[in-house]
Amino acid sequence: MNERILATALAAAVIAPEAALAYVGPGAGLTAIGSVVAFIGVIALLLAGFVWYPVKRLVRAARGRQTEAGAAPGAPGNE
Repeated sequence: MNERILATALAAAVIAPEAALAYVGPGAGLTAIGSVVAFIGVIALLLAGFVWYPVKRLVRAARGRQTEAGAAPGAPGNE
């Protein structure tokens, strides 16, 4: 029962907020915007790293198998 009351109160607070009547100066605003952009960039690089490095290992492994199959080391396309 208490969880239901808490959820209702939280939903009401989120749905109908009042004005904060706060001032954010230009320095703090640019800092906040820069921090958000940096955080989004970090998340993008994190996801790219999780995708890129396994693909890179698969490509290197495939090239290694190609070399073992009789292709001359240093042949074009096998560097």
